[in-house]
Amino acid sequence: MKYKHLFFDLDHTLWDFDANAKLTLLDLYETLELKRRGVDDFELFYRNYLAHNLKLWARYRSGFIKQAELRVKRMRLALLDFKIADEVLAETMSVRFLDMLPTRNVLFPYAAEVLEYLHNKNYKLHLITNGFEEVQHHKINNSKINHYFDQVITSEGSNSLKPNKAIFDYALNVSKARLEESIMLGDDLEADILGAHKAGMDQVFINHIDAVHEFKPTYMVRSLKELEAIF
Repeated sequence: MKYKHLFFDLDHTLWDFDANAKLTLLDLYETLELKRRGVDDFELFYRNYLAHNLKLWARYRSGFIKQAELRVKRMRLALLDFKIADEVLAETMSVRFLDMLPTRNVLFPYAAEVLEYLHNKNYKLHLITNGFEEVQHHKINNSKINHYFDQVITSEGSNSLKPNKAIFDYALNVSKARLEESIMLGDDLEADILGAHKAGMDQVFINHIDAVHEFKPTYMVRSLKELEAIF
């Protein structure tokens, strides 16, 4: 068995961020009466939120903004798309969103089954995630997959971010894993796959959305179920 340590990403890889975010935003949309305030199209609001969130996370990973700014600004910008300049509302939505989001438990198809399969084959499973410490632990606890992971390495806990080499080095150190027996599994080509590649680690690109790319990872799958053919 070449690999002993499997390092998974969490959001968009195992935990369906988009589905869970949509459920949470819909709850906020209704309880905060956003339609009455001027957000007349929830689906558009949700798509705009995802777009803003993606761009802000890229800026956060690059060190241009802090996490506190990211959390509020994604709500502020989504509201401004509907000409709503309400800082109190944006702050309220940010706080409630972060309280509610980790309670959601929608996983990608086969996530729990594949983790059980890998666990039974005696792989050491870990997480490397750019998420916030408390939030990410709540997610895996509420999704009932926490017991599969030996180590949960977050950007907050490691003081680094994917794709920086430092977070991969930190993960190897705390998990007592050798580079040659470790592999990174994730959906983000830049953060997970290129980040691991630059750190010298093999990779599995979990290409849920069938994205077109030029980089050739060690492995690529389009479904978590396909991991059973590799490991």
